[in-house]
Amino acid sequence: MFWWLMKWVFLGPILRLVFRPTVQGLENVPEEGGVILAANHQSFLDNLLLPLVIPDRKVVFLGKAEYFDKWYMKWFFKGAGMIPVRRGGGSASEAALAAGVEGLREGKLIGIFPEGTRSPDGRLYRGKTGVARLALAAGVPVVPAGIVGTLKAMPYDRKIPRPTQIEIRFGKPLSFDTYQGMPTDRFIYRAVTDEIMYEIMSLSGQEYTDEDATRVKKRITARKAAKRPSDEAAEKPAADGGGAPAAESPPPPPGDKRADLPKDSDRRS
Repeated sequence: MFWWLMKWVFLGPILRLVFRPTVQGLENVPEEGGVILAANHQSFLDNLLLPLVIPDRKVVFLGKAEYFDKWYMKWFFKGAGMIPVRRGGGSASEAALAAGVEGLREGKLIGIFPEGTRSPDGRLYRGKTGVARLALAAGVPVVPAGIVGTLKAMPYDRKIPRPTQIEIRFGKPLSFDTYQGMPTDRFIYRAVTDEIMYEIMSLSGQEYTDEDATRVKKRITARKAAKRPSDEAAEKPAADGGGAPAAESPPPPPGDKRADLPKDSDRRS
């Protein structure tokens, strides 16, 4: 009921008015049965617009567990059917995988952003292998999707979106039945993930980079933090209007004749 009200009565009409989403390849999304919907991720708007353009099915996301830390966000995401995922690894990730497999076997349509986080610069980053593990464990098809325009509407560092037309393109379902019954390892998971990411790249038109988006974000944060408060203070004029003190000149190298010259204080004396 919550999902129906949000999609068709409250949030849906506003999103359609502001972003005027268009769709290509909607017929590629199966009308029933367990399916994984794998898309690129450039904006928070992706979470809202991707389910909006699929009229007859509810999209359930595997999302960051941090979304559930605050009560008002927990109410929203739980009502939307999101399955929390803790990205620290270990038993929590295994529990999330088990929950995803269970949902797929129940016939749910589960949405995943294989990059694991929003793109910091609009490029498509290397996919995490969780999408492959889920697809192979549940034995379901993966429908790739490319979302175009949400980066312009609301990029990673923007708080308020701007009206922009959004386009969502769905590709043909990808089947990985050839791997069923085979021993799975990290090489198979990587091969399946890379195939999915290639289709997403073709649909979204993004430039692909074989880097982890989370690590790139950490580097960006570290560069911003590298500018120390003391450095910023040195660039500002002093309170008395005299400006920052001039830096001392480095000492002359050994053997330099300037070292034998008298200092100003010696001349005055």
